Amino acid sequence: QVQVVESGGGLVQPGESLRLSCAASAKIFSMYDTGWYRQAPGSQRELVAEIMSNGRTNYGDSVKGRFTISREDAKNTVYLQMNSLTPEDTAVYYCNLRYVATNFWGQGTQATVSS
Repeated sequence: QVQVVESGGGLVQPGESLRLSCAASAKIFSMYDTGWYRQAPGSQRELVAEIMSNGRTNYGDSVKGRFTISREDAKNTVYLQMNSLTPEDTAVYYCNLRYVATNFWGQGTQATVSS
């Protein structure tokens, strides 16, 4: 079983930034595709960004140009740099690791953007 722990959420004002981190206990972290998803109250969970084991990235349309996903395999960690935040980015952000048919999720970290 892989443990996934997110951190870095908080309360910020519009236009500010947050950096989320996701640490996983996977023995061979580098083989996993990883991603960040978010879920706002009353909404479905949606893809924010993903970075594959080969380094290829993919972003949700609403965050393109503002968010950057990266990974540091030596530290079993994936990051999400979130810039130019708006109230619409307010959500619980979840980290996901997947390999073939196996998925692991963290408990989530709350990011709130409000003036």
